Amino acid sequence: MNNKNTGLVLEGGAMRGLFTAGVIDVLMENGIEFPAFVGVSAGAAFGCNYKSRQIGRALRYNKRFCRDPRYCSFRSLFKTGDVFGAQFCYHEVPNTLDPFDGKAFNENPMAFYLVASDVETGKPFYKRLDRADDTAYEWIRASASMPIVSRVVELDGKKFLDGGVTDSIPLAFMERQYDRNVVVLTRPRDYQKQPASKLWLYRLTLRKYPNMLRAVRERHLMYNEQRAHVFAQEKAGKAFVICPDKPLEVGRMEHDPEQLQKAYDTGRQTALRQLEALKRFMEHDH
Repeated sequence: MNNKNTGLVLEGGAMRGLFTAGVIDVLMENGIEFPAFVGVSAGAAFGCNYKSRQIGRALRYNKRFCRDPRYCSFRSLFKTGDVFGAQFCYHEVPNTLDPFDGKAFNENPMAFYLVASDVETGKPFYKRLDRADDTAYEWIRASASMPIVSRVVELDGKKFLDGGVTDSIPLAFMERQYDRNVVVLTRPRDYQKQPASKLWLYRLTLRKYPNMLRAVRERHLMYNEQRAHVFAQEKAGKAFVICPDKPLEVGRMEHDPEQLQKAYDTGRQTALRQLEALKRFMEHDH
């Protein structure tokens, strides 16, 4: 089922992204395709498997490596400057340990965009990825590189960190192309973001990038406005929202495979419950 007029938006949220992985696996199993989708941070890192049509891959490698210090650990942070090991997560895993299907990705006409934050301007940067290669994996790393626990990623003469800081839910970006969109959120409906804690740490690590620091300080305002926009569009019949009913119990850097499985299962159950309504939304006559 392929609707030419509906886009897909995938929020980030570190390991809460396994909720999203569960949702997109159900969509793939049911042959639901979109002409384009945009992912932020974990939404890009796990969402890219939609374009390569690899059902179950995001859950599989996360469960397999969640206790591996090369994958995600403070040891990796102290050794490499990245809590999620850049070389291991973004090159060894997709190239060797749990191969990413680059051929399927390249041949799938679905457009895949990601959001990264330009640290010099403090603004979101949107990148379309059409080919799976090491440069594409670096773009995904840029989108998912959380401040404080990641190094700045340099690509195309620019410097990037986590796209979630400057555009957490890029519905407005997709609305430039599509009137109607499906939005996958990793927080429940009543969630409101609070101002960033540990601002002194951000000030320390982002001291060279005042615009990025300002984006961090104002992120909760941007995020809560974006959520209000999502739900207003839902009310207007222009957005279809899939999100957990209650807060996910998975930690941002979760090392328990059972918790990862639980977040994924919640995503699957939520998508299955909304599947018929989603099909009706996508069949809507334009």
